[in-house]
Parts: sequence; C-alpha cells; structure tokens
Amino acid sequence: MVEAASDKFVVVVDDTKLVDGLGGSGLAMPVEVVQFCWKYNLVRLQELFKEEECDAKLRLNDDGKPYVTDNSNYIVDLYFKTPIRDGSAAGKEISALEGVVELGLFLDMATAVIIAGRTGLEVKAK
Repeated sequence: MVEAASDKFVVVVDDTKLVDGLGGSGLAMPVEVVQFCWKYNLVRLQELFKEEECDAKLRLNDDGKPYVTDNSNYIVDLYFKTPIRDGSAAGKEISALEGVVELGLFLDMATAVIIAGRTGLEVKAK
C-alpha cells in the first residue's frame, strides 16, 4: 500500500532475483492472504495456475507454525514450474480472489530498480 501512495518506488534486489520470466526459476511469488480463508485461497491459487504447474504452499516459520505478517495475515508462496504467460493478467486474477490482501508482483509500479551484483551496483530507471 505504501508503494501505491508514493511518488517514487525503488526496488532493491541482488542479482539472484533476476529472471527471464515469471515462474520456472524455483523462486516463490508471495501472496498475502487473510488468515480466515487461507486454505480456500491456497486451493484456488493452485487451481488458477494449473497449466503453469503451480505448487502453492503456506509459508511457515522455523518452528513449523504459519508465518504471520505485520498485518496479522498469512503468506501463500506460489512456485511455478512453467512460466506465466501474462504477468498483468495473473496479477489481476490473483487480486480478484476474496481474502487476497497483496501479492509479490510489482507490475508497472517501480520507478527504478537497484541491482546488487558481484561487480557492483546497476540502476535501471523507468
């Protein structure tokens, strides 16, 4: 929500986060969901991306209990074996589900990205 209210939104990552497309990298895409319907959303998210062979998992702490966000919600991590064809459409479909609070797609939001790598920093601006 803060990023939507900001004049500038700068993303800072290391170079291991760079991928050619969404999915297939082994990295998770987080979806924040209200606790009340997390199971419902986990199943719906997995079914929504059946073609992309999505595996949806509730994020757990080291003690095996659900990870709780600052807003007292849970995180469902999505692992895609096949890349998502249309990130914008996927984001809209996920956001439309009841109980979804936020997702880890920052489509058309970043004004700049700072990438840390072994050779130094790279800045990409919109």
